[in-house]
Amino acid sequence: MKLMKYWLLTGVALVMFLSAAVSVQASNSNSINEKLGLPIVVYGDALSESQRSDVSDLLETSKHEQLDEFTVTGQDIAEYIGGNPNSNMYSSVKIIHQDSGGLNVDIVSPDNITEVTREMYENALLTAGVENAEVLVASSVAVSGHSALTGIYKAYDAKGASLDKDRMQVASEELDVATSIGEKEGISKDEISSLLTEIKKAIAEQNPATREEVEQIVETQLDSLQIELSPEDRKRLTDLFDQMRNLNINFDEMQSQLDDLASGFQDLINDEGFWNNIKTAVQDFLRSLRNFIDSVLN
Repeated sequence: MKLMKYWLLTGVALVMFLSAAVSVQASNSNSINEKLGLPIVVYGDALSESQRSDVSDLLETSKHEQLDEFTVTGQDIAEYIGGNPNSNMYSSVKIIHQDSGGLNVDIVSPDNITEVTREMYENALLTAGVENAEVLVASSVAVSGHSALTGIYKAYDAKGASLDKDRMQVASEELDVATSIGEKEGISKDEISSLLTEIKKAIAEQNPATREEVEQIVETQLDSLQIELSPEDRKRLTDLFDQMRNLNINFDEMQSQLDDLASGFQDLINDEGFWNNIKTAVQDFLRSLRNFIDSVLN
């Protein structure tokens, strides 16, 4: 009986320790970065008060002691990408700037972002010039997800780090092309995202100088991924990536960022300081656990 009680107490204590460890780690990661500024939250202006509260919970704003908060409107979508100024804006975002580590997007309400995938956001944001940031996207109602880009653009503008307008417009067009081709041609979102990424990687490697070379890259990647598109949609892809070429985007830098998207977890594994902190915490916990159990059983 005494042994059974020992293991029961050990199990309960372990659960409590792991929960506390996760909370501490989350708290540390959400501390204010004095160099990069406060986290930014941008709410869609069409949200009701209760919906805004729901979105705030989804974006875990309570984890941060301080935030910069803004609202994105239809006028913003007209200003940044030439969209409809009467648009209802529901998609909301939280942005945490990072020193390094690339771009990471997390859709925290996937059931309510119906058309745009995480990979589509990442591709479009890289095109727009967003780097080294953690971006959370949320909506309390079902929406396509396109307007989230405008919220991100406004956040950068409000913080004095305006993005290039031509690149923003091309990035928004990229998102439109990705979602519309997938819906029209019956191609999965994953296939479209993979296609866009591979075309960008090929452009980074080959540095095409003409539209014809861009067209050849598009055709090669379509054949490689065994994706069949209509002549019209093949032209749309070529037009899109030829616009990127004409904007003189640093495709080599884009290649690096695309590769960095998969490296975040590896960075954590290689973080010696992180594992040393875990080791110390475990040692302290085991010492306290032994003293606690001895006091109960004795």
